[in-house]
Amino acid sequence: MRQNQTKATLAEGKPTVGTWLSLANWTSARFLSRLGFDWLTLDLEHSQADLENAASIFATCADQGCIALARVPSNRHDHIKRVLDIGAQGVVVPMVNSVEEAKAAVKACLYPPEGDRSVGGSLHALNFQTSSAEYNARANREILIVLQCEHRIAVENIDAILSVGGFDALFVGPNDLAASYRTPDGKSPSGEEMARVHQTILEACQRHGIAPGFHAMTPEEGKMRLEQGWRFVAVASDLRFMLDGAEAALRATGKGNNSASAKY
Repeated sequence: MRQNQTKATLAEGKPTVGTWLSLANWTSARFLSRLGFDWLTLDLEHSQADLENAASIFATCADQGCIALARVPSNRHDHIKRVLDIGAQGVVVPMVNSVEEAKAAVKACLYPPEGDRSVGGSLHALNFQTSSAEYNARANREILIVLQCEHRIAVENIDAILSVGGFDALFVGPNDLAASYRTPDGKSPSGEEMARVHQTILEACQRHGIAPGFHAMTPEEGKMRLEQGWRFVAVASDLRFMLDGAEAALRATGKGNNSASAKY
């Protein structure tokens, strides 16, 4: 059975870099999976992706030797089970705010006795270059489990959530996290306040031996986050890469419409 190299790298205390697949397009995923990213995450929470094209994207990434992850729509057993059964090599679970939610997410990713994932499917084995029998026996050791910290409630419960164990990384969704710190009148938190929150999360992950993760909006921010000690770092997305490249070309010709990609 093929080893999940991203899981192994994180276990060694080393950093990994990936990006987000928000276009839900297997062709763009195929090109990106050849560039050297450690992992690619298909966003099933905020994209038009369905399970059929998700299966194609997971297979495309796996065939290129790139780890294929799925960000599920929500922390539900059926969402997690289905993406794993169609070939995702790991799961990113959004909005995990409590010990109970963390335990449920981890258990849904693992077969008994460690978890409560049900046995079934066939595509999962193909993406690990193995048989269904071997997959069923070894999947618990190779599935990458990432929980998202994207609400102030999660920060308040950070040490308790990290104490659950059984998962590989805690990933900050900075936009939702900042939104949860808005004042009652809708005022956004300052950059300084959020930097302190991010540092709290980073230090908590380091205390508990869980890889800290962060979604950086630019390559420059990605480099900065890695230097700060974050080890599961997403840089931008397929959509942002496309728009940034197109805008750069337009600016070079004297055209353009004032950085439309900043909206995405």
